[in-house]
Amino acid sequence: MKHAKVIGLACLVAAVTATAAQAANIRLMTGPQGGAWVPLGGQLKDMWERSVAGLSVQALPGAGIANVRGIQEGKTDLGFGNSISTVDAMAGRPPFKTPHTNVCNLATLYPQYFQFVVRADSGVNGVKDLKGKAIAVQPRGNTAEEISRQILQVNGLSYANVKTSFLSYSDAVAQLQDGHIVGFTVGTTIPSGAVMDAAAAREIKILDLAGDLDAMRKLNPGYTLNTIPRNTYPKQDRDIQVIGYATHLVVSCKLDNATVHGMTKAIAQNTKLLSTIVKDIAKLTPKGMAEDIGVPFHPGAATFYKEAGITVKSR
Repeated sequence: MKHAKVIGLACLVAAVTATAAQAANIRLMTGPQGGAWVPLGGQLKDMWERSVAGLSVQALPGAGIANVRGIQEGKTDLGFGNSISTVDAMAGRPPFKTPHTNVCNLATLYPQYFQFVVRADSGVNGVKDLKGKAIAVQPRGNTAEEISRQILQVNGLSYANVKTSFLSYSDAVAQLQDGHIVGFTVGTTIPSGAVMDAAAAREIKILDLAGDLDAMRKLNPGYTLNTIPRNTYPKQDRDIQVIGYATHLVVSCKLDNATVHGMTKAIAQNTKLLSTIVKDIAKLTPKGMAEDIGVPFHPGAATFYKEAGITVKSR
């Protein structure tokens, strides 16, 4: 009897230790160089390691679509996602081949702006004007690359009609500065560091995409119209409307509840700190974090929102 109790106690200790080990080492996939997700991921890593006892976070490069796939395939535990592509993943719509069932929402963070940047002297005033011209989009696996393909599609174009390079934000800026391309796309916050870098070397303009919203929403109803206020960028003398969506944090549904609860709570308590990277986070509240974007919340996150008086849909 005593022997059985010892074995049972040993098994319990082993199980607790395994759970703690799982919670202690978290892989976080961020984004491409030149976007906001890399520095924001670094700040989240530092904040979580200070706020959640025993937690260690490894930040890795990533991209919106690749991050969701990485969670589903067990290659990462946590990552930045974009509302439109994560919803596609849940349903198994292209570019995803099967429904993703191990992806939970942790928190909605801030709006994203799809920006089509062109040289001011390019003669390009709309997407249709890009036919036959050289542009750069992100490598496949990035949400902005998928949006780039779609914005060309709704304007009667495809990659076959333009000279397309698949580059990081940093490389795209260099190509624009050197005159090798007439424009590039980014999907990030405003002001975008990549766009500011491009504007420092050449006069640029951002294409207004308001007329494309209805057609884009037929491809994905999650698209919105976001406004880039005038003077956000050098020599931008008017408001510009672009295709919008939301950045959120996606997490493996298998991650333990206590760890996810602690991470969610830490975000809510440190919005001022996080806003030094993305200013829109300064306005973030638990209610905003709990916005329903069509992705069920992790039970650990749902517990935090319940404590804040907010009911959400969870796994």
